[in-house]
Amino acid sequence: MKINDRLKKIGDLVDTNSSILDIGCDHALLDIYLVKEGKVKKAIAADIKEGPLKNAKENIKKYKLDDKIETRLGDGLDTYTADIDTVIVSGMGGRTIIGMFKYKPNIVKKINTLILSPNNYQEDIRRFFTSIGFYIDNEILIKEGKIIYQIIKFKRGKKKYNKKDYFFGPILLKNQNKLFIEYYKRELKSREIILDLLPKNYRLRKYKVKKEIKLIKENI
Repeated sequence: MKINDRLKKIGDLVDTNSSILDIGCDHALLDIYLVKEGKVKKAIAADIKEGPLKNAKENIKKYKLDDKIETRLGDGLDTYTADIDTVIVSGMGGRTIIGMFKYKPNIVKKINTLILSPNNYQEDIRRFFTSIGFYIDNEILIKEGKIIYQIIKFKRGKKKYNKKDYFFGPILLKNQNKLFIEYYKRELKSREIILDLLPKNYRLRKYKVKKEIKLIKENI
């Protein structure tokens, strides 16, 4: 079956024989793909809304995978059970993802792998999850249409990171490619626009944006 490039790259990062929980599963296409490829031993497609979950169920039935993919209606990690080792969250805001995990420490400590593709606040994502016992195992940029997405894979463990690592992503920064340059040139332009629009009394915000502009110019 065909899935979009973003979901395909997320699927590529899933470890073989994982048991996955796909939060915000939408149409469950990622879960169907992973099961059909024989990559996971268990898949749970979860969503907070009944509409997307109904679509997921219909797709799962269409591919005759009712016995291999379970669907769960619920809010974020409320759908987690102890047989899951990998949690996937894609297409949500970075701070929404952080909020989902922040107040569930007893569940978080049971998870070995996280594969996250936030729509924004990627730096905050890196800082938060490395602060609660994960390290950055892999990072990918993927372009769909005009939008460039980041996908970050975290594994249980600890590593030290500096400001540049959090801002750019340590693996993305190390393995710079054309997409990396394009992405951060866009980020540079957006910050330059923001700097021009900020009122004079926003001194702290202006200072932060200027620091980020300097950091990008020094590294691309």
